[in-house]
Amino acid sequence: MNKFEELGLSELVVSAIIEMGFEQPTPIQEKAIPLLLKESTDLVGLAQTGTGKTAAFGLPLIDLVREEDRYTQALVIAPTRELCLQITSNLQRYAKNKPAMNIVAVYGGANISEQAKQIKRGAQIIIATPGRLIDLLNRKWVRLDQVEYVVLDEADEMLNMGFKEDIDEILQTTPDQKRVWLFSATMAPEIRRIAENYMENPQEIVASPRNMANTNISHQFVVVHPRDKYMALKRFIDYNPDVFGLVFCRTKAETQQVADHLMKDGYNADSLHGDLSQMQRDKVMEKFRDKTLQILVATDVAARGIDVDNITHVFHLSLPDDIEFYTHRSGRTARIGKRVSQWPS
Repeated sequence: MNKFEELGLSELVVSAIIEMGFEQPTPIQEKAIPLLLKESTDLVGLAQTGTGKTAAFGLPLIDLVREEDRYTQALVIAPTRELCLQITSNLQRYAKNKPAMNIVAVYGGANISEQAKQIKRGAQIIIATPGRLIDLLNRKWVRLDQVEYVVLDEADEMLNMGFKEDIDEILQTTPDQKRVWLFSATMAPEIRRIAENYMENPQEIVASPRNMANTNISHQFVVVHPRDKYMALKRFIDYNPDVFGLVFCRTKAETQQVADHLMKDGYNADSLHGDLSQMQRDKVMEKFRDKTLQILVATDVAARGIDVDNITHVFHLSLPDDIEFYTHRSGRTARIGKRVSQWPS
């Protein structure tokens, strides 16, 4: 018997993920999947990005949602368009052997009328960013009155981005009798409040020690004058010519400035930040995923949802104020089983 079958997943789902190359469940999957397959479990899962948590909630969701019922039974809320699309892609692959399963992504920067049409055709699962979902609710283009499962992915990031009121409004439009699964890298007070207000006796699982950095990461630092940061960054890149990495900056202006300097100096680099159009962001991310772009300079917000394998280096050109944000930045890049080096300055 396959390890995933031992967790209680159906043969249809297991055969789909075997084709995807799944062999052994990760710790968060081993802990979460059996609990979520039960009928009445609310769950708080504390796990860093890159631990396999999308499959931890996505695989049970595909098994539990009924493809013969053409109304919205499950809602997944994620902080960014990129993460929304990544989750949607994964769930569609998990549901390969359930052809009547319709999984729809709704997010800003795309045609809202077309998204509403996809929902109207019968979407059993909706993956949404908070702002776009509120817009659809206000226009009465989506109904959540029969939702049975709500997943809040990267809940701490959504709160950091100011989506607290949106999350409250969305949850209040769903039935009282539902199951809520919340995943977060940290257990901030606001996360605890959501659990207290919208969950019933939730079980809590921890996939890794709280606030601990991924052990696959080698952390190094240099102390330089602010005016010398860019030269230090260039020296590290020159010393590692095969670098495939991320450079984190605090502001959109700094991000664009650093990317412009790198490109002017002959490096294969580009920027990712909120001042770019959606088309520009998509083009940059496509190049980065295809590895035709070597260095991506990004703000925290724009980089949320990046899921790219084999990143070798992460450069924190400007450190965040909170150690948890630093850990979370790092977790976005050291994916399962991957080792990267990071240079905060």
